[in-house]
Amino acid sequence: MAVRGYSEKTIENRRYNLTYLVLWLGERGVSRPGEVTKPMLDRYQRAVFHHRKPDGQPLSFRSQVQRLTPVRALFKWLARENRILYNPASELELPKAERRLPRAILSQAEAEQVLAVPDLADPLGLRDRAMLELFYATGVRRSELAGLRVFDLDTERLTLAVRQGKGRKDRMIPTGERAAVWIARYLADVRPRLAVEPDDGILFLTVDGTVFSPDRLTGLVADYVKRSGVGKPGACHLFRHTMATLMLEGGADIRFIQQMLGHADISTTQIYTQVSLRQLRAIHAATHPAAQNTPRRQRSTAGGGPVRPVAAFETEVLHLTLASEVRQENARLDTAIDIDENTQAIPPA
Repeated sequence: MAVRGYSEKTIENRRYNLTYLVLWLGERGVSRPGEVTKPMLDRYQRAVFHHRKPDGQPLSFRSQVQRLTPVRALFKWLARENRILYNPASELELPKAERRLPRAILSQAEAEQVLAVPDLADPLGLRDRAMLELFYATGVRRSELAGLRVFDLDTERLTLAVRQGKGRKDRMIPTGERAAVWIARYLADVRPRLAVEPDDGILFLTVDGTVFSPDRLTGLVADYVKRSGVGKPGACHLFRHTMATLMLEGGADIRFIQQMLGHADISTTQIYTQVSLRQLRAIHAATHPAAQNTPRRQRSTAGGGPVRPVAAFETEVLHLTLASEVRQENARLDTAIDIDENTQAIPPA
């Protein structure tokens, strides 16, 4: 993987997840790849499904996919390199990963509440305020912020160069004037006190003059969120979700938000169209007859704009789509009933 250009983080994640398979097989006396069979991997997948974390919760389907994807990749490579006679993972089906909404998103007022927590009389508080402002303005990932260097920031053009982000891709994004001002204050008043020789140019430094680890950043930001009293969970990614949602609600095209976030696929960015409810609420109030406790006729005479005429084909397409959803749901129910009846028909062993 290193020869093919994968990042160290990706390689480490693959190694970490494959360790579970190696330990599981070792407990069953299997120590060589050629001894692994398809039924073994099927049982391993079931073991991953039934695994419980220390808090008693199961692994999410997304975590199960992360655990099983390296298994398929490993045996595919082994078969291609003729290390094994056949690929026992060729028919291993990954679970369908759910697409969950972000756990929490800050409103503009709540974001300002968090930003106001650091003590500006303390040099470290000024540093933390600059970091929070940059998280809020750009939505960069914690690992991206930790790796920023001084020359990546252009305070005149108000831009930030994110180098070797996720997928080892560079991108240029705006910082906004406000975040640039806070970072300029940090560079002038605080960073010279924290830097130690030889100075490698890392933008944000710890009290020891070293680079922030991602986990240390998470703990720092989570503490400020908790102390702010907003009552919402989250840390660095909370500002990433907030930035994207507020930009979308402000009218930004989703393609520009995709560029800000560094998403390779726009489908990843489209999750924010589901959490931006302001425009949806306005459209619902303007078009649905039961959205308000006032008859539509009275609302239209009170100054509401004309309702857009709906073409006949639009109504027909909508009805066909809804009918298709009903047929699919009925088919799923029939399949579930058949499986349940067949299961009950099998006598106990």
